[in-house]
Amino acid sequence: MSLPTVHLVVGTRPEAIKMAPLALALRAAGVLEPVVVATGQHPTMVAQALSAFGLAPDVVCQLHRTTGEQSELVAELAPALDTVMATSSAVVVQGDTTSALVGGLVGMWRRIPVVHLEAGLRSGDLAAPFPEEANRRLIGVFADLHLAPTPRAAAALRTEAAAVAAAAGVTPADGADDRILLTGNTVVDAVVAVAADVTGPTAAEPADERLAAVHREVTAGRSRLLLVTAHRRESWGEPLDRVLAAVRQVVDDHPDVRCVLPAHANPAVRAQVDTALGDHPRVLVTDPLPYPELCRLLARASLVLSDSGGIQEEAPTFEVPVLVLREVTERKEAVESGWAQLVGTDPDLIVGAAKSALDGDWVRPSSGNPFGDGKAAERGAQAIAWLLGHAPRPSDFTP
Repeated sequence: MSLPTVHLVVGTRPEAIKMAPLALALRAAGVLEPVVVATGQHPTMVAQALSAFGLAPDVVCQLHRTTGEQSELVAELAPALDTVMATSSAVVVQGDTTSALVGGLVGMWRRIPVVHLEAGLRSGDLAAPFPEEANRRLIGVFADLHLAPTPRAAAALRTEAAAVAAAAGVTPADGADDRILLTGNTVVDAVVAVAADVTGPTAAEPADERLAAVHREVTAGRSRLLLVTAHRRESWGEPLDRVLAAVRQVVDDHPDVRCVLPAHANPAVRAQVDTALGDHPRVLVTDPLPYPELCRLLARASLVLSDSGGIQEEAPTFEVPVLVLREVTERKEAVESGWAQLVGTDPDLIVGAAKSALDGDWVRPSSGNPFGDGKAAERGAQAIAWLLGHAPRPSDFTP
C-alpha cells in the first residue's frame, strides 16, 4: 500500500536548504512520502543546494522563461504545478518566494492542505523586502498549517487571525490556534548537519586553492575572517557601492582581516563588486558558493556583513556576530538577542560597528541560537502527519 504523498515545493536555494531537513525527516518517519518539486525558478542553485543533503528533485518543472519577470514565472508555473499536484495529500511551501506563493495557491485551488514552513515572519513594510513581504502575508491567509520558527512569528499569525475574525464579526474557528505550531527554523538543522561534515578534523580542504589558503590562514590563527554577502535587489546600485566602500575601509583598518565575498551571479552586480574590491590583496571575490562551503566560512568567521535572512538565523549557531545590511529585518530575534545589529548601507555605521566587533567591544550574548535547536524538521514532519491524521500533534519548540 502506497503512502500518502506530500509535495515539497522549492524554487530557490534558500528554500531548498530549509526544505531539505524536512524531506529527510518525513522520509525517516516513514508515514508519508515526500516528493521534492523543483519549480525551475533557480534550477541550478536548487539542485546544488539539495545535493549537499544527498537529495535531488523528484520532479522538475520545465519552464521556458524569456523575460525573467514575476508575471511570466507565475503564468508558467501555475499550470505546471497544477499537473504535479493532482495526486497530492498535502503541499508544503517555504518562506516567501514566488514559487512558494504559486505552490500554495495551486494547493488551495485544488483544496489540498497547504503547509507553510517558516510562517509568520513580518517586516511590516510591503516594500522591504519586495515582493517577499506580500508573498508571505498572502500565504498566511490560506495556509492550513503554519510552522512558525519563533514565538514572535507564531504571535504575529495569531494576531492576524484574530484581527480578521474581529473585522468579520465572527469568533475564530475552534482549534484555529492548533494550526499554528512553533517548530524552530529548519535552517538550524541544516547548518548544523552540513557544518559538521566540512569543519571536522578529517574534512577535505576547499577545492578552490584561493579559499583553501584563506582557511589555512584563519585556522592557524594568523588571520581573522570577514564574510560578506549582499544579494537583495534593493541593495543593488548605489546602496551596494556604499557597502563595498565600507568593506574596503574595514579591511584596511584591520591588517589581520581577510575578507571573502561570494558575489551575486548577476553580471552587473559582479562587475560592481569587482570594480570596488577586486584589486584588494586581502579580499577574495568568488562566484556563488555551494552551501557546504558557505557553512565552512560561516563557522570560521569572526564577523559577517550580510543582507541575507538565512545568515541571520545561521550565524548564532557558531556564535558569530552579524551586521545586517538592511534598514529593517523580519528576524528581530537576532537583534534582540544581541547576535545581530542593523546598520543598513550607511558606510559610517558599518565601519563603526565592524570596528566594535573586531576590536573586542562587542558584548557576546549569553543565550544560544533563538531560531532553533536542530529539531525543527522532526517537529514539522510530525505536524504534517498530525494534520493528515497519522500522528499526534508534536510539542512546541521552546527557545
